[in-house]
Amino acid sequence: MVIQKRFGLSLVALSCLALTACDHNDDDTPAPVPPADVSYSYEVTVQNLTQGQPLSPVGVALHGDAVMWEVGMSASAALEVLAEGGDNSDFTASEGVMASASGAGPIAPASSETVTVTVVNEPDTFISVATMLVNTNDAFAGITGHALGELEVNQSMTMVLPVLDAGTEANSEVTGTIPGPADGGEGYNAERDDADMVSFHPGVVSAEDGLTVSVLTAAHRFDNPAVKLTITRVE
Repeated sequence: MVIQKRFGLSLVALSCLALTACDHNDDDTPAPVPPADVSYSYEVTVQNLTQGQPLSPVGVALHGDAVMWEVGMSASAALEVLAEGGDNSDFTASEGVMASASGAGPIAPASSETVTVTVVNEPDTFISVATMLVNTNDAFAGITGHALGELEVNQSMTMVLPVLDAGTEANSEVTGTIPGPADGGEGYNAERDDADMVSFHPGVVSAEDGLTVSVLTAAHRFDNPAVKLTITRVE
């Protein structure tokens, strides 16, 4: 009986040792190393080419394969807010936006500003950029859904932009309807009293060209293109 007990204890001890050895081997297995994050950074430079039209703080958004407006279609509420009042906060926070940036302030005629926007682990992003011509009712310039996937580090793309009409506010040019320094009037108004579709802007008429109720002058007229845009990948 003594021998049997000792033999039984030996089996138990051996079993414990075997389990311990197995556990020890599991602990030595190295954990998989996750891939390092990759940042994609872009400098976006907006140059104002007009004579007398300040631009609102530029809004920049990186997103998937989509557009944030389309000529001939109704403007989104976010675009309406930007195009009527120059506020880009809703635009840059739109659904699907992965990263965004805003200019520090208005861009004066013949001036420019550069902002940087960065996205992580998203090599095939698309960019949308928009800014309002503030001495208008609802004119804006920009691009939307432009692919950045083929842009290498230190490579740039440059384009010139025409002026678009959000189609959300009539181009009356009357006192109280222009948010820029020419009038200091109302910006965004939720009521839509125009064609309700994005189109190419017909231009400013001004009081000097027969629209007697207009608060604008010939200095506020603009030619196309009105904005020069340069996008450079820096990381």
